[in-house]
Amino acid sequence: MSERTAATTDADASSQSDDEPTQTEVTSGATAVVRALENAGVETAFGVQGGAIMPIYDALYHSDIRHVTMAHEQGAAHAADAYGVVRGDPGVCLATSGPGATNLVTGIADANMDSDAMLALTGQVPSDMVGSDAFQETDTTGVTAPITKHNYFASSPDTVGDTVGEAFALAAEGRPGPTLVDLPKDTSLGETDREPGDARPPETCRPRTDPDDAQVEAAARAIEQAENPLLLFGGGVVKGNATDVARNFATEHQIPVVTTMPGIGAMPEDDELCLSWAGMHGTGYANMAITHTDCLIAIGTRFDDRLTGGIDTFAPEAEVVHVDIDPAEISKNIHADYPVVGDAGTAIERIGAEMEHSPDAREWREQCLVWKDEYPMDYAAPEDEPLKPQFVVEALDEATPDETIVTSGVGQHQMWAAQYWTFREPRRWVSSHGLGTMGYGLPAAIGARLAADDDETVVCVDGDASFLMTIQELSVAVREDLDITIAILNNEYIGMVRQWQDAFFEGRRMAAGYEWCPQFDKLAEAFGARGWTVDSYDEVADAIEEALAYDGPSVIDFHVDPAENVYPMVSSGAPNGKFALSEDQL
Repeated sequence: MSERTAATTDADASSQSDDEPTQTEVTSGATAVVRALENAGVETAFGVQGGAIMPIYDALYHSDIRHVTMAHEQGAAHAADAYGVVRGDPGVCLATSGPGATNLVTGIADANMDSDAMLALTGQVPSDMVGSDAFQETDTTGVTAPITKHNYFASSPDTVGDTVGEAFALAAEGRPGPTLVDLPKDTSLGETDREPGDARPPETCRPRTDPDDAQVEAAARAIEQAENPLLLFGGGVVKGNATDVARNFATEHQIPVVTTMPGIGAMPEDDELCLSWAGMHGTGYANMAITHTDCLIAIGTRFDDRLTGGIDTFAPEAEVVHVDIDPAEISKNIHADYPVVGDAGTAIERIGAEMEHSPDAREWREQCLVWKDEYPMDYAAPEDEPLKPQFVVEALDEATPDETIVTSGVGQHQMWAAQYWTFREPRRWVSSHGLGTMGYGLPAAIGARLAADDDETVVCVDGDASFLMTIQELSVAVREDLDITIAILNNEYIGMVRQWQDAFFEGRRMAAGYEWCPQFDKLAEAFGARGWTVDSYDEVADAIEEALAYDGPSVIDFHVDPAENVYPMVSSGAPNGKFALSEDQL
């Protein structure tokens, strides 16, 4: 029984309907903050206690909001991020002033780069001490201004509730992103009886959702006339809940689809039209399609460098239709011949309604299938060589339901998970893309587990180096009794660093080796989880079956081939069509 539940008296319980959550009575700035979260529908928050945030935690004591204490504030931010990705609503994290707030920074920056909706609440020293170098004082709004959609310094207990509600709503409005409210202790402790209203974004935030008629018409004409049309589904398709509309458009007009990594799951990867994801380690056939399309219809993507390779050589034969809700992304990296500013789903529906006929792309579709045959995603797995990581990913995929949620850290294991797991639905792939944060996988799995339905499976595919970054969060998974399976592809290296050192630095493996890795199965047991070590192919299936059957956190330490590299690979700045399938081609 939780402290919050234990603290609820019989009288409190009898005064509430079983179906109605308790609403916090507003008597202070802190209770106004909690009431604002309740009004916004927040059910779960992640954080770490501390002096300046303590009034907020005291107000949470009697709230129905579930608080999950994380082992480190970075873990709280990643858990909140992933919770929001899976649920489709902003995740919430809390930290105290000074080091608590600065420990959130990596997670906030990660959410900002990936346009993930998240609200961070940070404690602050009393207002009259701000600027005095008080104990645990940091200019939190100054530090986080470049990495938030907007942040606030809450100056009054009377208005702090509305400020928190506004910040929550703003995080999800238009292009999603993180927001932050800094809460001086005098604001939190100050008396007020003013109840906050519903969560609403500021009046000044009015993203254009319905695109301009002329833009829609021009885009429709360009698509109709294309001979080699290609749809590129980015993360905005998923975040904009436009997956069904996008899939219907692709199917109705029989246009092949590639995705970005954040867009994984926007199109079922086992659909004949889907060419999987493109970019540095994307499939050869996706990159060939981008190289030879004459009309690239990009939806909800910012064209980052890991997708485009060399900007001057990206989609060299294509006219580009770029649909995005954020006008700042239009022609920022890749010139848009046909810009369409608006909500992804609305724009796709409008373009589809405007089109008088589908493009004649039969030969183009056949060519895409030829590339699939010519550049298959396969690998060699000789029995006399160490266990291949790709085999492990495929075995995990085969052993789990189709709608399994997969989180990952960052590095080679992340690429293998994205390459060899077949994703059929959105919000099933949860990873760090833009910032590339090692250590994201485990706390993200915690957030995803708490956001998911009870009958859904959550697997974290991690690397040995990434796992060590946030291993302390395993204690949270054990304490909360979370059913998470963690698969470590352990090659005793920061694998992607080692791969680049071999390819581009003449094999000088400086500070890349992790030969001193601990025994992760024994560490798991020490935390109170279950642990396995797997060294050979014939052990893989049984270990996965046992770990998935265990009702709680489990860790499988797969000792994989330390020499295995991630291919295909497009060298940084190179054309997408010039991907390498081995090191000698780089």
